[in-house]
Amino acid sequence: MNHTDCAVILVAAGRGRRSGDGIPKQYRPLAGASALRRNLALLTGPCGLTQIQVVIHPDDRELYDDDVRGFALPSPVSGGETRQASVLAGLVALERQNPAHVLIHDAARPFASPALIARAIEAARFTGAAIPALRITDTVKSVSADGRITGTADRDALRFVQTPQAFAFATLIAAHRKAEQAGRSDFTDDAALMEWAGHPVSTFEGETSNIKLTTPEDFMRAETMLRNRLTDIRTGMGFDVHEFEPGDHVTLGGVRIAHDQRLSGHSDADVVLHAAVDAILGALADGDIGAHFPPSDPQWKGATSDRFLKFAAERVAKRGGVIAHLDITVVSEAPKIGPHRDAMRARIAEIAGITPDRVGVKATTNEGMGFIGRREGMVAYATATIRLPEE
Repeated sequence: MNHTDCAVILVAAGRGRRSGDGIPKQYRPLAGASALRRNLALLTGPCGLTQIQVVIHPDDRELYDDDVRGFALPSPVSGGETRQASVLAGLVALERQNPAHVLIHDAARPFASPALIARAIEAARFTGAAIPALRITDTVKSVSADGRITGTADRDALRFVQTPQAFAFATLIAAHRKAEQAGRSDFTDDAALMEWAGHPVSTFEGETSNIKLTTPEDFMRAETMLRNRLTDIRTGMGFDVHEFEPGDHVTLGGVRIAHDQRLSGHSDADVVLHAAVDAILGALADGDIGAHFPPSDPQWKGATSDRFLKFAAERVAKRGGVIAHLDITVVSEAPKIGPHRDAMRARIAEIAGITPDRVGVKATTNEGMGFIGRREGMVAYATATIRLPEE
C-alpha cells in the first residue's frame, strides 16, 4: 500500500520518571534495542513510511544520535513543557512537507504492529480523525477521595485509547494553533484537543499488546514479550587472521594491549572484533565484513573496529532481533590474553549493546607450530548466536 501521503510524529521528549532511575525510558535497552529504535525499525521497515519526525528533549540529543544510528531521518526537533507542545513542534517541522495525513505515536509504545499502523492510516483517510481503542472487560467503579465507591460506570460506553492517533494534517495543526492562541495546554492527547476544537473523532480497533512503557513492571513484561517472539534462533561463524609487523601494541576486542609488535591491516586489524562481526553477519546471512567495509575503500584506513561491530549489532536490531551470545577464541603465542580477558569482554559487550555475561573470550597457543607458533601472526574464531522474530 502507498503511504507517501502520511507522515509520523514520534513523541520522545518525556522524562519517564515512573519507569525508574536511569536514562529516559524511550532510550532504555529492551532485549537489545530501545523502544525508540524498535518503533523506527517498524515504521521504516514493514510499514514503509518515509516521513518520520522525532520530537526529543533537548538534553537527550547525544542519546538520540547514538540510538538512531543507521536510520536516515531528518534532524529531531525539541519538545516543549507538555506533550501537547511537543506534538505542535513536530507538526511545525512537517509543515513544509505538508503531508495529507499524520500519525502521532508515543515512542514508549514499541509493540504496535504493521496491521495497527495500516488501520490507523486507513482510518485517517476515511474519517480525518481516528484513534485506536480497546473495549474494557473489567468492571469500572468511581470512588470518592476517601476510597468509597460512588458508582459503577457503564463499561460498554468506555474505551482504553492508544497511539498511533491518526488525523488529517491540516486539520490537526490548525486545531493545535487554535488551542495555543486560546491558552489551552492541558490536553493529554490529540483526540481530546480535536474534540475541543469541534472535530468528531472516530475509533478503530487497537491491540492489547500495544502497551505503553510506564513502570518498571512494564519493562519486565515487555522483555518477556520480546523474548517469546524471538523464536528464529541462528548461529554464525567468523574467522580472521592478521600478520605481525613492527609496533608497540595490538588492539584486541577493542582493548589496547602493549606488545612488541602490532597487527597489520587496513583498519586497526582487531582480529577479535573482525571475527565477531563476520559471525554476526553470517547468522544474519548478510554478507561479510569485506562486503560492507571493503579494504579498497580509503575511508576505512586506520578505522577502529568498534564501528564495524556496532554496525553488525545494529543490523540485528533493525531486524527486530537480539544478540544472545558471542564466543571468541584467540590463537596466539603472545601477547597473553588472560590478563585482559575481562576488559575485552566488557568492551565487546558495550559495543554490541549486550551484557558481559553474554560474551565469552578464550585463548590458546598453537604449540609453537606454523606461522602462529613462529609469532608471525594471530588468528581469532568467533561464533554468534542471535534471536530473530519469525517472519
